Amino acid sequence: MASQNKEIFNVFFREKPAMMLVELKNAKGEIYASSIAKTVDCTYSHVVKILQEMQKAGLINFEPQGRIKLLTLTKLGQEVAEKIDGIRTVL
Repeated sequence: MASQNKEIFNVFFREKPAMMLVELKNAKGEIYASSIAKTVDCTYSHVVKILQEMQKAGLINFEPQGRIKLLTLTKLGQEVAEKIDGIRTVL
C-alpha cells in the first residue's frame, strides 16, 4: 500500500484496531492477544483493552484455554474484518 493511501486509510479507521481485526481474519491457526500485540506493534495491555471493546461490540470471542485465551471472530466480526481488508486493498 502506498504511503499516502495508508495515511488516508488511517483517516477513516484507527489503524491498530482495524489491523487487529484483519490479523484475526487472516490468522492461520490459533491466535492470542500476545501474538496480535507483536504483529500490530502495540503493548499487550492496549491490545487487551481494544479486544475487550470488540468483544462488547460482538466482534470477537475469548475462548479460555488453560491460562490463556484464544481469540476468534464472530460472524459479525468476520464480516467487518472482510470489509476493512477490502477497503484497505482498494486504497
